Amino acid sequence: MIENLQSGFRVGGWEVYPQENLLKGPDRECVLEPKVMDVLVFLACRQGEVVSREQVLDAVWPDSVVGDESVSRAIHVLRLKLGDSPKAPHFLKTIWKRGYCLIADVIPAAEKSIAVLPFVNMSSDEDQEYFSDGIAEEILNLLAPIKELKVAGRTSSFAFKGKEQDLRRIGSILGVQHILDGSVRKSGVTVRITAQLVQVEDGFQVWSQTYERELTDIFAIQDEIATEILTQLKAHLLDKKQQLILSRRTDSEVYDLYLLANQRLYSRTRQSIESAIDLLDQAISKDQNYAPAYAERGIATLMLSDRSYGTISEADAQKQGKRYIDAVLEMDPELAEAWAGLGLYHLGQPTEHNQAIEALTKALAINPNLIDASNWLQDALHQSGKPRGALRLLEQMTRRDPLYRPGFGNAVRRFNIFGQEGKAQALIDQFRAYEPNDVQLLHVDAIHHFAYGRTVDGIRMAERAYQLRPTDAAAYFAFTIGLIMTLQVERLVEEGLDFFKVDALDLLGRRDEAFELAFKLSGKGHVGYLLVLYNRADRSQELLDFIRGHWRNLEAFAADYPYDKFGYDLMTEVAFAFSRTGDAKCCGDALLRLERTMSELTDQGVDNWRFMLEKAKYLAIAKQYDDAINLLKAAVNRGMRMYAPIATYISIFEPLRDDPRFIAIESDMVRNINLEREEIGLKPVDPFSQFWQ
Repeated sequence: MIENLQSGFRVGGWEVYPQENLLKGPDRECVLEPKVMDVLVFLACRQGEVVSREQVLDAVWPDSVVGDESVSRAIHVLRLKLGDSPKAPHFLKTIWKRGYCLIADVIPAAEKSIAVLPFVNMSSDEDQEYFSDGIAEEILNLLAPIKELKVAGRTSSFAFKGKEQDLRRIGSILGVQHILDGSVRKSGVTVRITAQLVQVEDGFQVWSQTYERELTDIFAIQDEIATEILTQLKAHLLDKKQQLILSRRTDSEVYDLYLLANQRLYSRTRQSIESAIDLLDQAISKDQNYAPAYAERGIATLMLSDRSYGTISEADAQKQGKRYIDAVLEMDPELAEAWAGLGLYHLGQPTEHNQAIEALTKALAINPNLIDASNWLQDALHQSGKPRGALRLLEQMTRRDPLYRPGFGNAVRRFNIFGQEGKAQALIDQFRAYEPNDVQLLHVDAIHHFAYGRTVDGIRMAERAYQLRPTDAAAYFAFTIGLIMTLQVERLVEEGLDFFKVDALDLLGRRDEAFELAFKLSGKGHVGYLLVLYNRADRSQELLDFIRGHWRNLEAFAADYPYDKFGYDLMTEVAFAFSRTGDAKCCGDALLRLERTMSELTDQGVDNWRFMLEKAKYLAIAKQYDDAINLLKAAVNRGMRMYAPIATYISIFEPLRDDPRFIAIESDMVRNINLEREEIGLKPVDPFSQFWQ
């Protein structure tokens, strides 16, 4: 059995690239659906063995309820793509009543990989460190677009900055065959750069060179180093036809400002981003044709939204950022960062996930190593109801750049969406080994605990993270979730995120304020809070009037607001409103959409208490009460914590209010919450007498 073919392999005359879902033949290329590629990889790992349909189903669809037809279809597609025949097979042979066998030879690919470590600053001025970092990063970016070459991500490569560690150990940790490191000495208008390419396996120095140039030639030096590295790699690993995309030119002063701005952007704090914007403005004023500075200026502005790292209103940040992005796309339509910025802009629009996916895919086609673009793309996939695609991309990101912070946090959350607690915990443990006292580790671990009902440890970690870094949006989010799960409602209204205050205000009897905030949020495109509040207030007809006043039909509404990783809560509220107002035809249409959503997410393997709750809501509207109750029980057992009485909070469950089974489930949940409140020093709460008065 071949252990790991994810780096690629040859089967017959085809080259297979699993991470890109790509087949390359002598005269053509084919893109496979992810599940079809998974089937091919599974069979290739067991080349020459007979595997049953059940084994394929267990391996490729482990958490989904699918039938034999899924396997049959995958095999059929593979035969079509490979040009194979079931009657005279050269690749896939069907063994009657036993399964399938991949009979073609499988040759694992030798991974073609490199890490570019930060160059050591040998200048007399320690403040010039950003320059040596920037040189290394630009060389990394020149190598990144080479599709045959795995280039370790910047975050993970730069994690070893200033640490005296054996290059072979670093190579082992990063999973690369070669390492490039070097030093930079900048003095006046000259710069001296030394670089070496080392083979990880035995420490052999493949190549080294020293360059001494005027600073006006800095781009030529970068290109020269990257070209020489490519020449050496071609001799050992790569297709001889590979070519570099050369650096974009400007003068040394502008480039200096650009590199320093880039370093500030990596810190991802409001102050560092504001500083980066000031530097980029200086760069643009000195060279109004330097496209990379415009791209970074647009991205930095979007990041300063009050929903991200800054204080600019979301609408203003989007408007200002888009202006720079439009300018750079006109200036240089082949700049990956420009398309990444456009993708980030569309991601900020609640109804433009498809446009985000298109732009970010374009960015990554130009530069596959643009890690921020990969992260934004997985977010867009996630928000557009493709959580399995998002998870697959995150797994690729964490392999390439395991210490990239946004990727780490998102991967943990996505694993939890699929109920893959072990994989999430493994990532947390891996990150903790490098950064044991990190704030991000605290709030990511907190959300991980919340996902499985371990609320006490979760709230302690979330509060600690928020205390240490109150301006961190993710820490603030984790802290707010902790307040909800422990029913600290008054504190939530005072200290929590606005998005979660609508329900809290309503629970405290402040419905007018709740509606005021819900209308404000709907004006920004976030309509879910208003829809829920309309139904809870028994104003379902107004909900439908709102929908009809903004969308010509349900299809248009669904196009703007697709389902997400937890289900389709917006369509659930619409279906419930139709049911309440006696519109059976429209209710049936909405329920059909919900049924398709639940089936699709189940097929993808989504498995968490939030999804169980959404399915229970759908079943309650469909009057399948027994199944709804069973799912609610499973959700509480998995860790569900929310406001009570449940049938008041979620009026869809009103028909279940007096069912003894429902009462028992609700009592169990409240008992769990009060035990957790006691452990963190809070008095017990009685939601049945204290809330919704």
